[in-house]
This record gives sequence, C-alpha cells and structure tokens, in this order.
Amino acid sequence: MLKFPTLWEEYSPDTLLDICVKYCIKNPQTFCTYNPVHNEYLLREGVTLPAEICERMLKLSVEDLDRVIDDSFLRIFIDNSATRLKQVNLQGTSVSDDGIEIICRHNILELNISQCVKLTERTLMLLNNMSSELLSLVIGNSVQILPDSLTDTEVNMSGNQFVKSKSIYQEQNYILNAPSLRRLVVHGLEIPMEKDYFPLLLKPLQLLIHLDLSSCRQLGDLYYLISHRHLASLVLYNVPHLQDAITSICQIKTLRHLDVSQCNEKRGHYKYPNQTLRQIVESLPHLTSLDISGTNLAGSGVQERESPQKESSPATEDPVEVPLTDIPGLKSRVNCPLEFLGLFNTAHEACYRHHIPSKRIAGDANEEQILTAAQVYYDRPEILQKVLNDLFHVFRYDSCNNSRLALDVVMVAMKQHLTEKHIQIAGSASLFYIVKGEEKNNFNIKIKRRIIKALLDAMCAHRDDTTMLRNGCLTLIHFKIPQDVVSNLQLFDYERLVDILLHIVSQEDQDDFVQRIGIYLLNSVACQVDGIQKQLVGDRGAITIMLRLIENRLNRHNCDEVMETAWSTMWNVTDETPINCQRFLDGRGMDLFLGCLQSFSDKPELLRNMMGLLGNVAEVKDLRPRLMKDEYLSVFSELLDSTSDGIEVSYNAAGILSHIMSDGPEPWISYNIRAVQRPDVLWRMVKAIERWKLNTKRNINYRSFEPILRLLNVDHSPEAQHWAVWALANLTRVYADKYCSLLKEEGGLQMLEDLLLRPKPYARIKELAQITIDQCERYEKFGKLDDLPENQG
Repeated sequence: MLKFPTLWEEYSPDTLLDICVKYCIKNPQTFCTYNPVHNEYLLREGVTLPAEICERMLKLSVEDLDRVIDDSFLRIFIDNSATRLKQVNLQGTSVSDDGIEIICRHNILELNISQCVKLTERTLMLLNNMSSELLSLVIGNSVQILPDSLTDTEVNMSGNQFVKSKSIYQEQNYILNAPSLRRLVVHGLEIPMEKDYFPLLLKPLQLLIHLDLSSCRQLGDLYYLISHRHLASLVLYNVPHLQDAITSICQIKTLRHLDVSQCNEKRGHYKYPNQTLRQIVESLPHLTSLDISGTNLAGSGVQERESPQKESSPATEDPVEVPLTDIPGLKSRVNCPLEFLGLFNTAHEACYRHHIPSKRIAGDANEEQILTAAQVYYDRPEILQKVLNDLFHVFRYDSCNNSRLALDVVMVAMKQHLTEKHIQIAGSASLFYIVKGEEKNNFNIKIKRRIIKALLDAMCAHRDDTTMLRNGCLTLIHFKIPQDVVSNLQLFDYERLVDILLHIVSQEDQDDFVQRIGIYLLNSVACQVDGIQKQLVGDRGAITIMLRLIENRLNRHNCDEVMETAWSTMWNVTDETPINCQRFLDGRGMDLFLGCLQSFSDKPELLRNMMGLLGNVAEVKDLRPRLMKDEYLSVFSELLDSTSDGIEVSYNAAGILSHIMSDGPEPWISYNIRAVQRPDVLWRMVKAIERWKLNTKRNINYRSFEPILRLLNVDHSPEAQHWAVWALANLTRVYADKYCSLLKEEGGLQMLEDLLLRPKPYARIKELAQITIDQCERYEKFGKLDDLPENQG
C-alpha cells in the first residue's frame, strides 16, 4: 500500500527552491517576456530551466498558489530545449489539446490528465505520437479522449444504405501506442456492443504492472489480460458482471493486488460466494492485497463456520488444530494472512467478525478499519462519504486515538473532492473535533494554514449550505483569532474569508446561530489587522451590510448580539481608515446612532461600541464638519457624564469632542451651533477627565498613538491636550508592556518633553505629561511598573 500523504512532517521553513519558484510564479516577468497579443508569457531568451524547477512550478501552482493551469501557463514550457518536463500532473486543470501538444514536446514519463474536460480525441493522437517512453498514464474520467467506437459508419451515394468500415485503430492494431507503459488508469469508460474494444486497447500494453479500470463497462470476460505476464495490480472497482471474469482473473498468476469491490450491492452479489473467493485466493499464489468491499464474497458469517479440524502432523502423527476463520473463502490464508483486505460495506457485516486473516482491514467496525478505509478509498467519493460519516461518529460518540492520521485523511478527502458537498460536510465535522482537541497544540504554521484554507475552500464552494457554513465557522473559532487566521492567509484568501462571512451575516433567512457566529468571526478577523485589510473589508461592503443589520433590528426594537457586534465590527474597520468612516456617514450611520441611543440607552456595551466608532470618525479632519450639528454635539456633551461601561462611554465622548475642539472655535460659529456652548462643553470635558481613575483598566486597543499625539499641539484648546495626556498616562500605566514602547517608537516621549517647556498648557496637563514620561522611563529601566499611587508618578 502506498504511503499516505501526511501533514505531520517535521516543521521547517519552505526550501529556498520553493520560495524562489513561488515568487517566479507570482511574478512571471522575472523570467518571462509578456506577449500582449495572446495575453501570455513566454520564457525569456537565454533562460534555461531544469526539470526539477519546471515540475515544481506546476506542482506549487496547483497545491499552494491556487493558480489556474491552462494552455497559456503551459506555453512557458513550449521550448523543450530550454525547459524539461518528465512527470506532469494536470488533474482537474483547464488545459485543452493545445496544452497537451506543448507537453508532448517533452519526453514525458508520467502524465495525469484526469478531470480535464476540455480534452478531445486529438489528445490521444498527440499521445500516440510521443508515448514511446511513457511509463504511467492516468486518463481517469477524461475518457472523451478515447474513441467511442471501433467502426466508422458511412452513407452511400443513394443515402439509404449504411456501410460500416474498420476504424484507423483497427487498421493500426492499437488504440494507445505506449509500448513501455507500466501503469494505466481509465475510469468510467463504456463502449456498448464493442466486444473487441478493450482487447484492442489493452493487449498491446504487455508491460503493464498496474491496471485500473474502475467503473468501466462491457469489459467482457477479461481473457485478453491473461497474456500480461507482468501485471501485479488489477483494480476492477465498480465493474459489473465480474462473475463472468473470475476464471480469467484467476489465470493472471502474477497478481499481488486485486480489487473487485463494488459500491452497488446488486453488482457485488455472487451466486456462490464462498467457492468464488476460495477460487481467487487459491489460484493467485502471490496475492497479498484483496478488496471485496461491497460484495457478498465473505459469505454469511459465523453460521457457516466449519468446526475445528484435526489434521495429522507428519512428524508425530498427533492431531494438530487448524485455526478458524469467519470468512470461509479465506481458509487457505489463515496461516499466511493477507497484508490488506477490503471489507467495507460487505454483506452480513463481514468486517465485524473475529477471525479475519489479514493484517490491515478496511471496514467500519472500529477506528483502525475506518481510517484504513479512508486511506484506500480517498478517490472514490461515493464510498468516501460513508467512511467520513463513520469517522465523524468515532469523534462524536467515542474518542479518536489516532487523530493525526484522521486529520491527514480528512484533509486529502476535502482537497480531492471539493465539489462533493456531503464529503465537505462530513470532513469539516471531523475537523471540528480535531481542531478543538488536544492535538491542536501540535499544529505548526503550515498545518494551521492548510486547515484554514481547506475550510475556506469548502465554505466558498458550498456557500448556500447552512450545515457547511456552520461547520466551517464552528471550526474556525477554535483557532486564535485573528492571529492564527489572518497571519496564515494570503491577502487573496483573507478577501475570500471576508466575502463568505459577509455572505453569512447578510442573509435575511440565515440560521440565527450561524449568523451570530459569522458576525463574531467577521468582527474578530477585522480586529488588529492593518489598514489595507481594514479597507478591504469596507470595499467588500461590510459597512453597508452592518448598517442594514442594525436598521432591521432597530425597526424591530431588538438589541441582540448581532446588533452589538455589528457596531463593534464597524468600530474595528473604521480605525484609522477614513474611507470606511465616510462610508458610515454616507450610509445614514448617524441616524442609526441616534435611534439606537434613544431605544437602547440601557445597553452599555452597545453604547461603548457606538462611541468608539464615532471616535474613529472624529479623528478624520475632513469628516468632522459632518458632526457639527446641534443634535450630535448635545449628545456627545451629555455623554461626558455617563458612567455606562465604566469610563468607556465618557472617555470616547471626550475623545470625540477633543478632536472637534482641535479645529478651534470657528466651526461652532460657522455651523451656527446653538444647543451647547463651546466653553461649557470644554468645562464639562475637564470635569469628566478628572473624575476618571488613572489606574482604570480599559476595553480598547490602539494600533497607533498618532491621532492622540496630534492633539498635544492644540495649544488653543488645552482641554483637548488634557484628554490626550490623560489617555497616554492611563495606557502606559495599565498596559506598560505594550504602550510604553509604542509611545517611544512614534516620538511621543519627545513631544511630551516639548509640551512641558511650553507656557500655555495648564499645570494638570504638565503633571500628567510628566507622569507618562516617568512611567515609560521606569518601565524601560526595570521592565515593569510597581504599584503606583493613583495620581502620582
């Protein structure tokens, strides 16, 4: 059995080769010239790429960069004197015959073209012209490249007679000209009423070692395979009428692996199952791997068990017990057990029996069998879905002892079958338990990145399925957000994540739980990210969607978790992002603010989120004139005295007013503000600030002090300076490890020193400035701040 791909390799950075290759793929101009006429890149003259780099480009483009592999991309390799390709996997790509023509310029040894829907019979012609050295060919379900008939139908001149003539394939005596071929995979090929088709396809390929004809029909009795003297592996999964072929199969004495499994129980029914299985295993002396899943070849079980037999030993003539087996047809293998036996979904639940002569078993009786089945059937979606459902039940009702292997099989399944909704649902359900389990402590960066990407791919592919969205969201919240999620995604994937979360929260008929968790995730991934990502969230329509959610709930007089988080999300994405602040104002955000304030004045968290958002708006000079209205300024002034949520609402109200005051008294005159007088507001600001305790812990996060530091230079309105220095003194005291270094990096300490030398700031402002300076110096010297009196340095 082939080694299964694993995520659990020892963590190490990407190799220098991979880093360079990825950079070149993202920036093809580094080694190519651009042809604008055909919108393509061609290898730059004088550049030569060895096979290792060329093949790595193809592999990483698909696996790591989600690059679309098409004819245009393959033109990079059109010059086979400057590029080299030996092993090419084009599975699931959008290449056409023209792309294959480029590939055929190289001496290809291994080629996979499964799931390439654009290919035609011309590809077969191209392969036949170059395939003398081809060792492995995976056609898979791209069987449209093969002829659908061996006869050509012609109409005579009178138009009423049909003449069938030999096709070119019969005349040349082959369909596939690959005399060196060792491995061939063809799935789902059906040629009705053409008994000579498969003999013509397979007989010339006398060096075949591995042959996979899964789901093919009209294979006949397989007599034409008897002459294959090197055939070691024969896969006939889901092939009907195999009863007629058993005799021929039993004559292929070189077989080591035989797969006659079925997904349809009717196809897997044999009239004499015990005798048939006995015939197979006794006729094939080298057989080590046998798959009879989905059949009745294991017999009906214990009721057919033979009694213990006594045989005479030649040396002693004493009777010797022959061990039992619960599968009568495998009696001859009791003392020489198979390496692998497939018993998944067999009649009479054969995998649950006690005496099974095999070292590894694919079934559903226990965790080990289920994980083995997942490894073996990863490319069979109809079986894999059942296997993943069984694995989910292991996690849900029991405990999984090998969660590392479980993660490996789930990741392969989800990647291999992205369009299969039920596989994605079942896989993500198990991922939920893996990610929240103890094994998550061993996830390195690469593992986290792959899990998050797999979930994101599945959610985007099945964005209208509530169960898939629920599974994805529930799994994502078990990562550290935003650190694990945002840091492990490229900007493109971050944009996809934002899109799918906005889709979740914007659906009016969305499941309430899914909507709540979706908006929680959206708020989390918008927090502590840089300005580019915050603007991206706004560009994708977040502000508009949040405002719509708020308006709907305000109309229903319903202040729920979604409403509070919607305000919090806007607070996060407007932080130092003026365009998002403008979007808030343009979307009638202030009307909704006043409406929520009036309807839900008893909701402290809601009020804090709204005021935090408006603090971001007030930081934007060009937008402040839109806040110069009586109704807004009256509210901000009144909220200075608020004790809601500790000091947070009062603090944000003072911050908003400080930024407004920094524009001087002129706007109050020009905008004819009558509801409140500027001097009165300034007095109330000082009164509020002096009420706050300097040791107060905060529910706030600053990425930069730049907006606060600007206020230190507002000498015409010292009350704004007062708020700014209090904020700096508070933050550097309570969160010294974060904010002392930030203040120093942004030049804040020097600005405070300059403030102390200026005559205008009144004493309390200078006192707070000195406190801040002393705290930062003490932290830099000792690495911590001892307990300090409330208003002392």
